[in-house]
Amino acid sequence: MTRPASPWIAILALYAAGLGAAGQFSKMAVILPQLGRAYPEAGTTLGFLVSLLSLVGVVLGVVAGMLVARAGFRRTLIGALAVGAAISLIQSLLPPLPAMLVLRVIEGGTHLAIVVAAPTLIAQVAPDRLRPAALTLWGTFFGVAFAVTALLGVPVAQRFGPGPLFAAHGLWMAAMALLLLRLVPADAPTNARAARTEPPLTLPSLLRRHVEIYRSPFLAAPAWGWLFYTLTFVAVLAVWPPLLPVRAATLTATLAPLGAIAVSMTLGVALLRRWSAIRVVIAGFALAAALAPGLPLAPHSALPAILLFAALGLVQGASFTAIAQLNDSAEHRALANGALAQMGNLGNMLGTPLMLAVLGLAGIAGMTTVIAGCYAAAALTHLALDRVRRLCA
Repeated sequence: MTRPASPWIAILALYAAGLGAAGQFSKMAVILPQLGRAYPEAGTTLGFLVSLLSLVGVVLGVVAGMLVARAGFRRTLIGALAVGAAISLIQSLLPPLPAMLVLRVIEGGTHLAIVVAAPTLIAQVAPDRLRPAALTLWGTFFGVAFAVTALLGVPVAQRFGPGPLFAAHGLWMAAMALLLLRLVPADAPTNARAARTEPPLTLPSLLRRHVEIYRSPFLAAPAWGWLFYTLTFVAVLAVWPPLLPVRAATLTATLAPLGAIAVSMTLGVALLRRWSAIRVVIAGFALAAALAPGLPLAPHSALPAILLFAALGLVQGASFTAIAQLNDSAEHRALANGALAQMGNLGNMLGTPLMLAVLGLAGIAGMTTVIAGCYAAAALTHLALDRVRRLCA
């Protein structure tokens, strides 16, 4: 292991590993037409190539946090990157659909391991003054990966098929594993000793641990807010643009997520120097709740959606920063990251069907009311948990 001269070198390498983890979603999601041609017999099963990763995250998010804390963060991250690389390279051969679905389930496990271990390691290697900015950067990994895959990966898949895109993703994951092997410090020996003294992971103990984590105002607060965030983020991007004219729809789909990233890395970082992360998250949700009812007020413009996503940019990075601020130990941060991954996958899985159902039953006004209600509920949840934390102090 070579200790980098600046912590930003390790932080950026860990962020690059996160891009690979997000790429496990985007490499399938943005090329569904090409996958349909590769697997013409798939029919509606094709959607499972994307949604299986979310399902694994819903079931095993907290379990991943527990296992990563026991096994060691560096060891888990590098192992998950290596296995993920091998899976992508096998996928590049376009195996039969049943085998591809099995590979996606295994890939879901590696995805969880990366998104739990990497931000926990970022919080460890970043000094106090850099931690808010570093974790805010981490909060952009999903949007950046989707944008890069859409920009570079779709043309490759359109010309050569999905195989070369999957191979490129596998090589990226392998390169990150080798790079982090040199940059990230070895796990502390205490992790291994602690793992031997932990009780075995039985179903009753796992259920009890879930209850303990989600009752904790420290471990679960970022996850509860993240549920409302993910319930709407992808859903609005999927459902709202088709309701707009073509030009406005294109601008919304491209500029809204980029606007969220820009606000997160500028205003979000600036506010985190003055406010606690939870306060920034609450401000973002409150602003989004105020802006959401304005979506239908300019039916031919992308501006309302861009402004809404700009407000959500405050939630994006500050939620990951809140994990580090609310939890001092790496083990607790891993559990909190696992809970956030679990709630995030649940929100992603339910959000689009929910918004489509509300749109069909109550129209645009009903849908925007539900969106605003989600953000208001998130802000109120954070306020309530903040009060509980104050009472615990």
